[in-house]
Amino acid sequence: MGSVSAPKIILYTNHRCPWAHRAHIALAELGLEYTEEIIDLSVPRTPEYLKVNPRGLVPSINYNGSIVTESAIVAQFLADAHPSHLVKTSSEEGGALQRARIAYFVDAYFSKVNGGFWGILFAEGEEKEKLAEAFVDNVVKEVEPLLHDAAPFFGGSKKLTLAEVQTGSFLLRVIHLPKYEEVPLLPKSLLTGLESKAPAFWKWANAVVAEKSVNYIFDVEAIAKGTAAMIAKRKAAAK
Repeated sequence: MGSVSAPKIILYTNHRCPWAHRAHIALAELGLEYTEEIIDLSVPRTPEYLKVNPRGLVPSINYNGSIVTESAIVAQFLADAHPSHLVKTSSEEGGALQRARIAYFVDAYFSKVNGGFWGILFAEGEEKEKLAEAFVDNVVKEVEPLLHDAAPFFGGSKKLTLAEVQTGSFLLRVIHLPKYEEVPLLPKSLLTGLESKAPAFWKWANAVVAEKSVNYIFDVEAIAKGTAAMIAKRKAAAK
C-alpha cells in the first residue's frame, strides 16, 4: 500500500492508553510493520523520549525519520500516507464528503459522549448509575443518528474506516469493562441501556470490538486493574 518501499516506523506507545491504541489499530488495518517502544506512563518521561515528543504523551511515531505526534493526527497521517479502505482521498469521488462525515462523527463522540464515560469511572454508588444513564442518553442523541446506515461499519462500509480507528479503543472499554466483575468499574446498566435505547450504536460497537485489529493488544484485566489503581491514586491525592 502507499509507497513502493515499506516505511521504517517506530511506534512509541503504552498498551493501556486508549489514545495510543488508535495508532495500533491504524497500523494493523494498513498492514504496516513497525518497531514498538513502550513508554512507562507511571514515571516521569526520560530525556530521550522528551526529545521525541516534548509533551511526553503517547503515541508518537518515527516515520522514516520524521516524528508525528498526537493520536488523531498519527492515525490520520497513516491513513493519508497509505490510501486504503479506511478513508477515501479528498480527490476521489465522494472522498471529501466521506472525510467530513467521519470527522463530524469522531468529534461528536469525543466532544459530546466520551467525557461522560470517565465521569462514570470516578463516581460511586447511585451517582454511577445516574452518569451511566446520562452517557446512554448522550449516545442516543448525538451518535445513534449518525450510525443509521452502518453495515456493519460507519457509512455502510464492510471494512473498518477511520471512524472506527479513532473510536475503537474507547469502545473496547465501554463494551468490556462492565462485564469484568472482578474489578467493578462500570455498572451493567450501561450495557443494557445501550442495547435497548441505541440499537444501531450497540450493533456497530460490538462489530468494531470483535475485529482483531481493534482488540489485539487489549487486555481487559490489565486495563481494569490499572484503571482502578489510577482512580484510587487520584482520589487519595484529592483528599
